Amino acid sequence: QVQLVESGGGLVQAGGSLRLSCAASGRTFSSYTMGWFRQAPGKEREFVAAIYWTGGTTYDADSVKGRFTISRDNAKNTVYLQMNSLKPEETAVYYCAENKVAYFGSRNEADFGYWGQGTQVTVSS
Repeated sequence: QVQLVESGGGLVQAGGSLRLSCAASGRTFSSYTMGWFRQAPGKEREFVAAIYWTGGTTYDADSVKGRFTISRDNAKNTVYLQMNSLKPEETAVYYCAENKVAYFGSRNEADFGYWGQGTQVTVSS
């Protein structure tokens, strides 16, 4: 059974940084695209970034380009999201997710079949 456990959220001032981690178990981690999504209060969940099994990456360019970096350590079965220059409007619950199918590179929320419990990120102004 796949389990995803996020950590690293917290309270940070605007302009600050946080590094989120997501530890995965239950399948061959290196075979799957991993993603980060976020959901702000009163809003729908939105895509932030994904990293393919190949190591290639994709971002929601308009909102996080140049400030967020997604990475993975297959030896540790862990995916990371380094977030710099955080803005108050980025306050949200951040979720880690894993694609349903191996060797499939999708950033579409519907293609992510496993989700973590979420970690709260609060950015104060």
